[in-house]
Amino acid sequence: MQFKKTWVLAANGAMARVFEFSKGHLNELEVLTHPETRMHGRDLVTDRPGSGSSFSGNGRSSMEPPATPQQNEAEHFAIEVARFLDLAHRKGSFQQLHIVASPAFLGLLRNTLHAETKKAVGVEVDKDLVEESPLQIRSYLP
Repeated sequence: MQFKKTWVLAANGAMARVFEFSKGHLNELEVLTHPETRMHGRDLVTDRPGSGSSFSGNGRSSMEPPATPQQNEAEHFAIEVARFLDLAHRKGSFQQLHIVASPAFLGLLRNTLHAETKKAVGVEVDKDLVEESPLQIRSYLP
């Protein structure tokens, strides 16, 4: 019986740790970071929201973006992580992928991973364990 080379991703909107799952242990291969996700919204946005006229009267209202700056940064980071994983999967670096991620970031990853990489996903755990030890992360996997 041939074993599949398995990677484990532990991630949230600001950090992603990539491990190789070998002989029941997790060996860290890569750490990706995106500190902008943790910044205050005022530090990420350079301009004030635009204003527009109200159709129902002569008042004006601010036009707010549909997502917060932190959410936008998390989406950018999810795209970056997905590209990293998609490239590694195409190169044959892993055949199976387990994902342990904060619930919001897990949703973003699901939306950004390439279809072929999605097929390699074995286990998904919706917990933010990115700061935990490899042993603790391993305890959530089969």
